[in-house]
Amino acid sequence: MPEGNGETLSASGQHMKITLKNAFSKGEFVYREDSLLSEPVELTSLAALKRFLDVVHVKQCLLRPFFEHADYPLVESRELLPSFEADLWEYKHLPGFSMVAFERPLNYFQEVFQFDILHPVLDTASVAEGASCPLESQVIARNVQAMQTRLPKTFQESFRQRFGRFDTSVLDYYPALMPFLLAMDRAQVFALDSFGHFHLGGVFASFPSDLDSEIKRFGMRIGKFDVGDNDMYERNRLFVYQYLMELYGFPIVSERRTSSALFARRLHKMGERFLVRVLGQSDRTITTMIGEGDSRPYPRVEKLALVRVDADQEEALRTIDEAGYFLDRERRVVILRVTYRQHKFNPDNVRQDRALSVESQEVIHPVTGQVLGDLNIIKDASNMFLRLNDITRGEYTGRIIFKRNEIVENTDTDEKRLKFLYAWLSKHQRRIIGYSDEFFANVIKVLDNYLLSPENYEAFGHLHELYQEVWAKYSYIQQARKVRYLEDIQDREYRGERIGYRRMLAEAVQLLHGLKFEIVSYFDTLVSSVIAIGENMLNDRYLLRTYIEKRDDELTPGGLEIKRNYGKLVSLVDEFRAIQRTRKTAA
Repeated sequence: MPEGNGETLSASGQHMKITLKNAFSKGEFVYREDSLLSEPVELTSLAALKRFLDVVHVKQCLLRPFFEHADYPLVESRELLPSFEADLWEYKHLPGFSMVAFERPLNYFQEVFQFDILHPVLDTASVAEGASCPLESQVIARNVQAMQTRLPKTFQESFRQRFGRFDTSVLDYYPALMPFLLAMDRAQVFALDSFGHFHLGGVFASFPSDLDSEIKRFGMRIGKFDVGDNDMYERNRLFVYQYLMELYGFPIVSERRTSSALFARRLHKMGERFLVRVLGQSDRTITTMIGEGDSRPYPRVEKLALVRVDADQEEALRTIDEAGYFLDRERRVVILRVTYRQHKFNPDNVRQDRALSVESQEVIHPVTGQVLGDLNIIKDASNMFLRLNDITRGEYTGRIIFKRNEIVENTDTDEKRLKFLYAWLSKHQRRIIGYSDEFFANVIKVLDNYLLSPENYEAFGHLHELYQEVWAKYSYIQQARKVRYLEDIQDREYRGERIGYRRMLAEAVQLLHGLKFEIVSYFDTLVSSVIAIGENMLNDRYLLRTYIEKRDDELTPGGLEIKRNYGKLVSLVDEFRAIQRTRKTAA
């Protein structure tokens, strides 16, 4: 798009045009005309470095291509919502990079990865004869040579002319270096110098990535693999692989993002204070993994992207517009930061595939860099429902990847509608399981009207296998919601209300009695969860001591009812065990 299409509010309340030149011009780090910063940069903490890198990377790697390319591929809000989908395209004309920053000085020989080191001039000067020492020019020349040799030949001469006499390790020059750094292969390295200030400490870094060992170790730890069990490995490998990658903010992706995720995993295990950042040419999203050296099980994950806000999100649009946070008002484009929360694997949880969920969303002001929080741009339930409605009516326009290997565009045929429904149900499965009864009732109404309509029987007859796959997804979600209620009942909560043991057993018996007739569509993970939850309730020590182990004449009428329902629950759990044994024997 031509530079200057965006608008935001000026101090006078008028909408001002956003250009690459005035982006972040009133923020913490301000550029001059020559891409150098107006003030010297002296950053001593990882948090400060991150703020600096946010400005530089958003401006150089997101805003620049946005203003320079009329067809810049904006990120759809659903792409930032776990579980993440495989990338549709690779945009080779867009920038991509990876980097790591350590909140400590580098120890070149002891580091666990390979890179070309850059030396801060001031470190050399401080151990020699002051800033005018002849060694200074030698260090500058060495740094320039290290970077120049890693550049494509077409960039080498212009780089030497621009930076041949400058200390390229200091952060003051980092924004001006970005076009050259983006032309290099491999990763950038940042670290503290001997004075405690961050500097560019290396280039051409290769992050170690032992993917096979990591997947197998993780799969065994969560009980999805056993040593030597090839069938179990084949059944669960993709689940483990996807879960592991999603913990770090990715689907199963390319080498650059995979190696960044696994390097962040390794550094976090080592207790480092670090920041790993990567921008893929496919996802157009800056993903940051931050290790703070604390007891968190995983690094913190953030994403930055240029996102178009959906037109039907009227409240969010009004809030953004009134505050002047649009990058492009006409196209409803914002700079969005999403922070995620990781979840430990729990095999008994009906939503066991939930590795990541959205913790917060912030829109970043394109001029000041200030943030606008308390918005719900990517998780809006009404927006999900409208999209489902459009899919079943054949009115939705867009693209999806069906089963990781087929691009499907628009919903103008029943085959495409079924494929979109399969992708929609897969994408939002765990959210639908957890959303309100009112929301799910609307989902059922829309799906039943389409999938069970007599008008569609003939079309679905020609698409029998695909129809059954969609129906299996739908059936799984229906059963999983009941298992989720069973999880709540186990904790003596039901539909937001605290309940006692008497009602806990009554509700559990009623729910399981209905569920056993639904498992004509059999899902072993759900049946395993039912059995595990049922056993936990039956083994409750207080329940056993207070009611079950006492004689009937020692119990009140309420206590006798608890004891009767306990017996019914024992029978139901046994029935589910028998169903599981029969299915496994048949398989």
